[in-house]
Amino acid sequence: MSLRPSLLFLAAALLAGCASHAKVSRPMELPDGSRTDVAILETTDVHANVLSWDYFKAKADPTVGYERTATLIRRAREEFPNSFLFDDGDTIQGTVLADYQALVAPVRCDQELAIYKAMDALGYDGGTAGNHEFNYGLPFLSQVTGRPLTVDGQRKRCAGPHFPLVLANVFDAHSGEPLYKPWTLVHKTIEAYTSDGSRLQVPFKVAIIGFTPPPILQWDQRNLAGKVTVSGVVEAAQRYLPQIQAQHPDLVVAILHGGLNTAPYTADMENGGWYLAGVPGIDVLLLGHSHAEFPGPRYQGMKEVDAVRGFVRGKPAVMGGFAGMDLGVIKLALTRENGRWTLDREDTHAEVRKICPQKGQCVPADPAIAPLVADAHRAALAYVETPIGESALRLSTYFADEGDMTALAVVNAAQRDYVERELPRLHPELAGVPVLSAAAAFRTGFGGPQDYTDVPPGPLTLRSAADLYFYPNTLAAVKTDGAGVKAWLETAAARFNRIDPAKAGEQPLIDTRLPGFNFDQLQGDLSYVIDVSRPVGQRIVSLAYRGKPVAPQQPFVVATNNYRASGGGNFPGLDGSNIVLAAPDGVREIVAAWLRRTGRLERAQLPARSWHFAPLRTRGPVTFVAASGKQAIAQADGLTGIRQLRDHGDGTATYAIDLATAKPAPARPHRRRHR
Repeated sequence: MSLRPSLLFLAAALLAGCASHAKVSRPMELPDGSRTDVAILETTDVHANVLSWDYFKAKADPTVGYERTATLIRRAREEFPNSFLFDDGDTIQGTVLADYQALVAPVRCDQELAIYKAMDALGYDGGTAGNHEFNYGLPFLSQVTGRPLTVDGQRKRCAGPHFPLVLANVFDAHSGEPLYKPWTLVHKTIEAYTSDGSRLQVPFKVAIIGFTPPPILQWDQRNLAGKVTVSGVVEAAQRYLPQIQAQHPDLVVAILHGGLNTAPYTADMENGGWYLAGVPGIDVLLLGHSHAEFPGPRYQGMKEVDAVRGFVRGKPAVMGGFAGMDLGVIKLALTRENGRWTLDREDTHAEVRKICPQKGQCVPADPAIAPLVADAHRAALAYVETPIGESALRLSTYFADEGDMTALAVVNAAQRDYVERELPRLHPELAGVPVLSAAAAFRTGFGGPQDYTDVPPGPLTLRSAADLYFYPNTLAAVKTDGAGVKAWLETAAARFNRIDPAKAGEQPLIDTRLPGFNFDQLQGDLSYVIDVSRPVGQRIVSLAYRGKPVAPQQPFVVATNNYRASGGGNFPGLDGSNIVLAAPDGVREIVAAWLRRTGRLERAQLPARSWHFAPLRTRGPVTFVAASGKQAIAQADGLTGIRQLRDHGDGTATYAIDLATAKPAPARPHRRRHR
């Protein structure tokens, strides 16, 4: 890979080099054979996890938090004097603190978001916007990122991050202009060495260009429809790279909030990193969005990808994890050849550095961060402790994939109640159409043994509602039919691997490549069976409504969230065209209001479990991984066929589920309240 020509040395830089103890080369052009190392540091998907704190559990959590990522950043800078720090997006949303500053007590124009305060303490060189940046709407995003906007009749800029945000593939729908600057240049003086060991301070120019996932128009349709347009990431790169190359940068870094996918390219591809790496003119690729690590085993075997050293189609690339757990680091070894910097591939590599490299061994928090956000943190803590009721039962997602619907039943009950009260006013013609509700468990252990919803019996607070519903989605309802409901459930049931009854060894139940938040579970006088011995697309059997088989043409309205209703997750028949209710209210707030009205939550007030696995006798155990020591919770919620096989010693365990004992859901009536 050949990088861009460097500028002539500045006289001041030469004088600074003379003052050092090393020998100094005096020619005005950097001689061939000179070398330097440049580190590209990346954070991604921090999701406003500023502190090592779990707002849902109301306790410290040293396994997450930007305040610990900051320690990794400072250490990396000590290791690599020549470094650039970039953020890959999904930065401002994702915790109670973020929701508090956006929805409950919105920051004023002159106030900077807590996460940006923390990042500014480290001094970033640039960043881009992820899909979740748009969750709170364009006016809020414009305010907190310092874009010009009208406040009290005056055009002004509000407090934003002290680093440039670049975004090349989102445009104002009216003017056609980019929403943010598509690209920019970052200038630094770096240290280089000639072949005889002389040390020089030389100018180095990095161009950055940013991209967000094109499906934001579906995922945030309520906030973005008619306001912005979006292009594919490859098309955006090809549009702006000639402008960038005209500035002769030494390095072009693409900051993509997206992962890697080798499926045929389309302009609305969610994870277009593999194709972006193939665009001539891009030298380095920063990735995100997937909440996965690159380099890492998940991408082993992918075409033209080195998942060990961190190359995608010959370009150095990195993707950190999420929630402040990691720092992405690319060490670029550069050699001067024919007046240009070229990459020494053998000495270049990428890695993901963890804040907790081993269990119980986490780096300390940077002491400079917590004081910056102390007031906002205290306010968020007080807010989430607002009482809203009490519960007689535990509401958890430890075994949501295996049929424990306690936590989801609360969401489904609240969503269904809201739609049944609001829909007749908006659509009298749909008053007699049955209303179902769909919900998925957002926290199913992906982030570790603490990453589960767990609301114990006793008092309920707004923190409980935030635990039950993790994202700031709004409620939506779609009109469909029996065939649409079955297709919806078939897509959700792809969460499971196909189980072979004749196989003697262990078989994992869950296909971990598919996220738990796409395993929608429908309730509302509906019952169905999932047969995991069948192939994907043919697993839903005995689909019934109020005990009678569902006919393909039978009409239904399904309460869900705006993400799913607008096409999120690529469920068939869900593209935004059949939305019959787009509520202004967030699902979390709807859940909290329903719990307030309920007062004391009893099991009989929740809809019955709607599904079970088809009875299947297997030669070997069917297994899954969950938090260790939770077998009693499964049994208390009627999942008697689950037993813990082995504890992994890290807070997780392997469980076995006896599919032969699967039984029909009980036909228990659900006491629903209408107030």
